[in-house]
Amino acid sequence: MPARQSTTRGFKRTSTLLTGDIRKVAETRGFAVSRLLTHWDEIAGPAIAAIARPVKVTYGSGGFGATLTVLTTGPQAPVLEMEKDRLRDRVNAAYGYNAISRIRITQTAATGFAEAQAHFAGAKPAAEPRPDPETDRRAGEMARPVGDADLRQALERLGRNVLSKHKP
Repeated sequence: MPARQSTTRGFKRTSTLLTGDIRKVAETRGFAVSRLLTHWDEIAGPAIAAIARPVKVTYGSGGFGATLTVLTTGPQAPVLEMEKDRLRDRVNAAYGYNAISRIRITQTAATGFAEAQAHFAGAKPAAEPRPDPETDRRAGEMARPVGDADLRQALERLGRNVLSKHKP
């Protein structure tokens, strides 16, 4: 039987190339399962994920009863304190067993420390200013001959971007 021909022509998915590096970095912080970091929004839920981030997992001397350290800002700490039990249950469900026995909350200012530099909730992208009507009209005229609607809209957007950047 002849060998199967590869269809990827030597290319690999980025996720397969980075898996080892991500695991190595995660393990230095105690995250044996990096899924806790990469899927934090799904595991913690949108309300908790917006106010907190996992920092590290420390294991006791017996190997059981790990402590998850979570970073939050000062005003959000009491809210997170009330949600600790539910968060622990959700994290343990992600691990598949009772890996986390305790959650430790670390507070920080909104700026100043390395972990606090990143915003907890995703920032909303700034709205781009609309180009003038003349630019819209010219971009629409250039893309009008294209029959496919999706391609025409993409070309109109490209035309608007090019024309608005190169104003005389």
